[in-house]
Amino acid sequence: MANHIGSEGKVFIGSNQVAEVIGFSFDETTDMIEDTILTDADKTFQIGKKGATGTIECQWDETDTLGQEAMVNGASVSLELKPEGDVSGDTKFTGTALINQISRANAIGSMVTATFSFTITGAMTKTTEL
Repeated sequence: MANHIGSEGKVFIGSNQVAEVIGFSFDETTDMIEDTILTDADKTFQIGKKGATGTIECQWDETDTLGQEAMVNGASVSLELKPEGDVSGDTKFTGTALINQISRANAIGSMVTATFSFTITGAMTKTTEL
């Protein structure tokens, strides 16, 4: 059984690694289409469209022009999420991400953070690192 620690993860925009990543998460979803008819005793459903959304949390780095600064609100970026890292054979998830929200936080005694929310347009693909 394989286990992985969070510090193995990496995020890329195109071929550029995003700097100062604290963590990321994403959810893969499938729409459920109800097809129940009046005479059915129980609800029934069909599988609908698939989708994915997520967030990338970073310590804010305005000098990361090809990573964090490429994820402006409304941007379309080529995203690679690599929860195991980027060694040959590691799993990665890729897709075209639309950046739909950016949150920045600043407080006494903590680092300034930026959280980038995204929605995948088209398919989120699971492959392995070559």
